[in-house]
Amino acid sequence: MINIVKKELEFDDELKKKIEFICGFCNTTPTIINGNIRKIDRTNLSYIEPHRIIIKGITISVNEMNNTQKNIEYNPNVVLTALMKNGLD
Repeated sequence: MINIVKKELEFDDELKKKIEFICGFCNTTPTIINGNIRKIDRTNLSYIEPHRIIIKGITISVNEMNNTQKNIEYNPNVVLTALMKNGLD
């Protein structure tokens, strides 16, 4: 039998504060949905569901990287730039 393990990922508090701060200027409220890791037991298969931010019907996927994943660099300014370019004012 296949057993799928689901583990919820926590959204970075610093990035969450920045997004809420920007949305405060635009009089909008972001909806932040935490991502998940889904892993099939006894295999090396896993799926990482990214965090989602929903602002005025626009969904933005956010992949946060921590210090253990050194081959991919995470830059929170990319998310903030994307929010500003989507015309949220």
